[in-house]
Formats: sequence, structure tokens, C-alpha cells
Amino acid sequence: MKAVSIMSGGMDSVTLAYFLKQTYDDLILVSFDYGQRHKKELEYAVIQADLLKAKHQIIDISGIKPLLKGSALTDSIDVPEGHYEEPTMSQTVVPNRNAIMLSIAWGLACSEKADILACGVHSGDNAIYPDCRPYFIQNLNETLRIGTMEHRKENLRLVAPFIQHDKTWIAAKGKELGVPFEKTWTCYKGLDKHCGKCGACVERKEAFRDSGGNDPTIYED
Repeated sequence: MKAVSIMSGGMDSVTLAYFLKQTYDDLILVSFDYGQRHKKELEYAVIQADLLKAKHQIIDISGIKPLLKGSALTDSIDVPEGHYEEPTMSQTVVPNRNAIMLSIAWGLACSEKADILACGVHSGDNAIYPDCRPYFIQNLNETLRIGTMEHRKENLRLVAPFIQHDKTWIAAKGKELGVPFEKTWTCYKGLDKHCGKCGACVERKEAFRDSGGNDPTIYED
């Protein structure tokens, strides 16, 4: 069976890749350069794809960066610090990002005659990212299937296996699967080390702490 999965290089999508590898003998990993603030995650995506011995493509859509204004991840805006549930974290929303990437990856999945297209969104993303919520995934799946009805494997579907779980669960699952978390990148700032203060870093710290696992991450603070 064949799976296409989006992998940013962060701990959620990397854990998803290891999770899928258990079931799918043909795994294609897809990463996107959309003009994001830094490319650290993409460097780790390459490392993880090599460790998994999986096919990997980095798709360059960086030309859309000027169209995605107003986000701290694509614009000249300081990355906010604190917990994801704080109002300032809305500055990290990149409008329609998941729909854009999933639509492109769906085209690849159709061409590859894949059985699934997977993404690593989880319940902790729901607070501020509308394109990580269950009804978004459900409705996009239907839309993509309708739009490619005669041009895909009949059972191809969009799945988000972690959507009912939080990052703590992902940290525990990754430990169980033997994911080398020290070779993943989460921080929004793209420094030499994880900053330890942005929403992504705070959530990463909490996930390792609450899962009872060792946090292999080196933080600036």
C-alpha cells in the first residue's frame, strides 16, 4: 500500500511518518518551501526522510510568500512568545496554508495512485488554526475527492490520524516508535537552538514533560 504524507521536519509530522511506515510499504514524504521565516525544519525533513529510507520531495512554492502577508511566519513581524492559547499566537496563522499544501500534495497522491494522503495536525492546533480542525479536514477530503473523481485511486482519502490527540500523546507515541526527536525542529524563530519561548517551543516542552519522556531538545532558554 502507498501513502503520501506531508512532513515539515517538526515532531508531529515526523512522528506521523514513522507511524505510517508501520503500515505502508511505499511512503512518499512531501515538504514545502512556502517562503517561511526559516528553512531549519526542511533541513530536518531531509534527515528524517533519509533515516526512514523514504522517497522525499521538497516542493518550492515560495513565490506565494508576498501573497501571505500578516503572519509572523512569512512577514516582517516579530514571533510572539508564550502559550498557544494566548491571543498573540494568532499572528502565527498563515492564511489557507494547509489547504494550499494539501491540494498540491493531493495532486501528487493522485498521480502516484496512493491510498492515502496524510497530515500531522492534532487537537492542540485547534485553538488558533482553523485549517487544523476536524471539520476542515473532513470537508477538504470530500472536495478533493469530488474534484478528482475519475483521476485517482478509488479509495484515496485525506487522513489526519492524530487529529483527536494532543502533542503529549504524540511525544509518547514517538517514543514508542523510536522517533529520534533530537533530529526534529519545532521553533518558529530559526535560531541555532530552539528559543524555548515561542508558542511552538512552549508546547514542545510541555509535551515531553507531560508524557514523562526525556526532552532531547537544546533550548536557548
